[in-house]
Amino acid sequence: MYAIIETGGKQIRVEEGLELNIQKMDVETGTKVDLDKILLIGQGEDIKIGAPYVDGAKVACTILEHGRDKKIIVFKKRRRKDSQTKQGHRQDFTRIKIDAIQA
Repeated sequence: MYAIIETGGKQIRVEEGLELNIQKMDVETGTKVDLDKILLIGQGEDIKIGAPYVDGAKVACTILEHGRDKKIIVFKKRRRKDSQTKQGHRQDFTRIKIDAIQA
């Protein structure tokens, strides 16, 4: 069984047992969270599509850890203007594990 969830402004396809990084959530490590913004649930030929969300569906997950991604460099140069800027950015994330998908 799989589901497409919406979290942090992104849509992600998840299955049971999957570990993934999502946008940072303000929840303590080790707690169990239910995600209720489910766009689609599928199992073989049987698919439920929400409008915009599937009623009564939720994905149970566990918060594993919080962290920060590796640094990306944002470099802007304006030609012939003798102007440039260099900036670094590290995005915060929350690592979760999908425990169960309930339709």
